[in-house]
Amino acid sequence: MPKRYVFFTALSYAYPIYRPLQEAIRARGDEVAWFLEGECPDLLKPDEIRLHTINDVIEYNPLAIFACGNIIYHFLPGIKVSVFHGYPIGKRGEKSSATDDHFSIRGWFDMYCTQGPSSTEYFKQLEAKHQFFKVYQTGWAKVDDYFSSYKKENDVPTILYATTFSKGITSAPVLVDTISRLVKEKKWNWRLTFHPKLNDQALLNRYRALADEYSNVTFVDNVRLEDFQQSDVMLCDSSSIILEFMMMNKPVVTYRNTNPGQHLLNVTEVSEVENAIETALTRPASLMKEVNDFAHYHEAYRDGHNCERILDAVDDFNSNYKGKIKAKPLNLWRKFRLRNKLKYWK
Repeated sequence: MPKRYVFFTALSYAYPIYRPLQEAIRARGDEVAWFLEGECPDLLKPDEIRLHTINDVIEYNPLAIFACGNIIYHFLPGIKVSVFHGYPIGKRGEKSSATDDHFSIRGWFDMYCTQGPSSTEYFKQLEAKHQFFKVYQTGWAKVDDYFSSYKKENDVPTILYATTFSKGITSAPVLVDTISRLVKEKKWNWRLTFHPKLNDQALLNRYRALADEYSNVTFVDNVRLEDFQQSDVMLCDSSSIILEFMMMNKPVVTYRNTNPGQHLLNVTEVSEVENAIETALTRPASLMKEVNDFAHYHEAYRDGHNCERILDAVDDFNSNYKGKIKAKPLNLWRKFRLRNKLKYWK
């Protein structure tokens, strides 16, 4: 009998995380279905199976259910596996793992599939402390496809602008005028993408208007691998998407990054953005070494087999630890709130 898996999908950023994993599952002759939570947009392809209700998931009875967010419904069947939606880069200025939300243990998961030393080391400490989950360093599912060969479409420099949604950190309101000017003045192509939680529609419309008016601007609703591949430099603030771009050995310019370092060309004034991009396009050797070192610290593997390691980890947990380690905490109040949210009491 083929093994079955479910993707617990809450936001649009989950699609590029899960799809390489889906490919690996299918390559093994196994099956996978998607459960879309709440307001998550339906971006499924015709050959992708959707489970519409909690009862559908229960009837499907997966071996494991994957989540790339912080929450998963405890009453769903299967091993609960966290595969993360980004890297622990201290977006909010955290100076230690103990204060980084990436490492919050809420009592929902049986397994954490960590990406590299930056996440594995502290999660292993948490595993020893709590004892109700296991940690496997597998690499991140999303990046398997990043290391395939590609050819850039043209020689025109392309800037990918990506921003976080966090209030007080996002650069979107601050840089809109600067980007608008550079679109008109520089012979660069632009790709503009925004976190799905950024909900300032008036601001987003200003950026969309640039794509409507200028042929060198593309507005990207959901950033794709192609957008990374076809871009030469990223302009950002403090989003974890920075690291994804760096794994392709490309430089990043940031505006007021909360954890600046030698791997970034960080600026603190809008007037410095243009020169920083010009510098990044020259790919200084010292900068690119820092970029490479930073990427390796956060992502352990670049062999395109992270998804296979995740599935192997699920098999190992199922064979050696399921039902044999300490039980997860009761979490009665949290469980009540989740059930009440769904009005599901079975």
